[in-house]
Amino acid sequence: MKAERVVIDTNVLISAALIDPSLPALLLAHCLLNHRILLSDATFEEFETRLWRPKFDRYLTVEDRRKTLGGLSKGSTWTDVPADVALRKFSRDPDDDKFVHVALAGGASVLMSGDRDLLDLRMVDGVEIVTPAQAYSRWLAG
Repeated sequence: MKAERVVIDTNVLISAALIDPSLPALLLAHCLLNHRILLSDATFEEFETRLWRPKFDRYLTVEDRRKTLGGLSKGSTWTDVPADVALRKFSRDPDDDKFVHVALAGGASVLMSGDRDLLDLRMVDGVEIVTPAQAYSRWLAG
């Protein structure tokens, strides 16, 4: 299997952090070991702020959150998004565009998401937008 550059949307990362074992947790671990996860300041900040929400206090300790954030930060490739890419519009939800931006800027082949606004795009400039189930089929099934 060839290592791919991958962007993982916040909803998949949150699911991976909250529910282990789960398909998102399995895929995150797989990507950290076998692929290059791409992050930008904007995508990491969104995950970080969501992960620290009080509604997750009963599921995750402070230490769990620090480990999750630190592991993702250290295990990923940080990607700068050029201004001309950052100005492009793709999704019905403008907040989702940051994931497409980092995928394009970093040369990703896959953007994994559970967000319908992103999934409906299917493919953007060579970046395939897939569900966790589709990612599993691509990398781990069979």
